[in-house]
Amino acid sequence: MDSNYVIVLFAIGFIGSFLSGMLGIGGAIVKYPMLLMIPPIFGFQALTAHEVSGISALDVLFVSIAGVIGFRKGGYLNKSLITVMGSSVLLGTFIGSIGSQYLSEEQVNIVYGILALIAAILMFIPKKEIDEIPLDEVSYNKPLAAVLAFIVGIGSGVVGAGGGFLLIPIMLLILRIPTRMTIASSLAITFISSIAGSIGKLATGQVDYVTAVIVILAGMIAAPIGARISQKMNTKVLQGILAALILGTTIKIWIDLL
Repeated sequence: MDSNYVIVLFAIGFIGSFLSGMLGIGGAIVKYPMLLMIPPIFGFQALTAHEVSGISALDVLFVSIAGVIGFRKGGYLNKSLITVMGSSVLLGTFIGSIGSQYLSEEQVNIVYGILALIAAILMFIPKKEIDEIPLDEVSYNKPLAAVLAFIVGIGSGVVGAGGGFLLIPIMLLILRIPTRMTIASSLAITFISSIAGSIGKLATGQVDYVTAVIVILAGMIAAPIGARISQKMNTKVLQGILAALILGTTIKIWIDLL
């Protein structure tokens, strides 16, 4: 493999995973379009949508757990939330990842575009103040959380994402979970989701292993750094960065699709 190509892949993995750890997303919202679009810019062969979704699934598996480690202290991981949403998203993701082999390249990209658009809309809906709620007093609608996580899992399984970019606005806006708890718990839920996604993508032969290893190694370095920085940042700033990131990615993917 060309050394310059390795550098490009490592940079994509590092940048995407740094943002992943900082914002509580698995990183696929960033790395999916980057892996599709950046290599050809430097003259390298483009990866297919199926290859990118397979790489993303494995990458999210490792990067999300690295991010969780960064949040293991501070009481931000809500075990009930992780159990309820994690089990539902696990089932949905397995269904989506297996079913994705029957979709065309364009259809996989369309699913990604729809998910990103929904996430962008949710992020820009005004939210009531929730960050003053004590962490040990947080409550939520468990049946609703389970249903929403299952739906997110199906879509994210198709594109190889952990679903964090959709889970976060759902947890903030609908379930009313404080921002830092949302970010930390989302990474744990994303990890659970990515287990099923990885199994599905591996079983259906949608993974480029060499590329995946490079992206994952970069991510394992960057995600904990992002997580540590996240704990020191203002929650409004974190929400704003995530909203801008999702909106920009959504616009880009739909411009390419249309």
